[in-house]
Amino acid sequence: MSNPRVRIRNVQHDRVNFVLEGVDIGFANSLRRVVMADIPTVAIDIVEIETNTTVLADEFIAHRLGMIPLISTNCDEGMRYTRDCTCLSNCKYCSVVLYLDVSCQEGGTMDITSDHLQVVGYNSGYRFTSGPAYSDPASDGGEELSKRGDGFGNPVGKDDDNVPPVLITKIRKGQGLKLKCVARKGIAKEHAKWSPCSAVSFEYDPHNKLRHTNYWFESDERAEWPLSENAKEEEPPRDDMPFDFNAKPEKFYFEVETTGALSPKEVIMKVTTNSG
Repeated sequence: MSNPRVRIRNVQHDRVNFVLEGVDIGFANSLRRVVMADIPTVAIDIVEIETNTTVLADEFIAHRLGMIPLISTNCDEGMRYTRDCTCLSNCKYCSVVLYLDVSCQEGGTMDITSDHLQVVGYNSGYRFTSGPAYSDPASDGGEELSKRGDGFGNPVGKDDDNVPPVLITKIRKGQGLKLKCVARKGIAKEHAKWSPCSAVSFEYDPHNKLRHTNYWFESDERAEWPLSENAKEEEPPRDDMPFDFNAKPEKFYFEVETTGALSPKEVIMKVTTNSG
């Protein structure tokens, strides 16, 4: 395997497209798996529901809350794993508390979305009448808080008119939802809600020179299986060229789409560090 090379082709706020060369297919697939499952983010892990008069069950709402992406910029340094923290339960160094209290007092249907979630401090005075107590912040002088970016722990796109909020449920007059959430740091190997990516894919050998793919078609193979844009990066095969049984792919076209919890640049930088 020669020296790995990366060429960025396109970067947007929520995705990156790049070409990886000089590696074998095992390395490329390992990179894909690390991107999906080994980069830490922050996600809602505990939900304490005090009032729920919506049409959805508590468990259903808790699952939907867990899948809402939260801003997790620099969470590897800005937040501790709960298992590594010195607190007795949850504190500001290892968790983020979000609060939601919405009720419908007028006719019609009202949407409860991720924009209704509010990050609150441990000293905000908010307490449930029941449920487990939360310990005071750790007293060992952690520096995690200073390393967090703006909006850390808030739902992605909160108060941004260009990003539609995530719908949690719908309510009518007289219905409401009141709950408290505790967000923690984790990785997608524990649960998919901690994955920073919504889709990760790569393609190699777009012309199928290696014959790793058998196309099923009715009449015209090329018309029914058109070439991707990646085919423009390579020379098409010639009919007079003998087949190389020992050839191996060395060029991979990656497309990484993030949830917004981390930027594409941060995802790629962290996976490079983890893989190195």
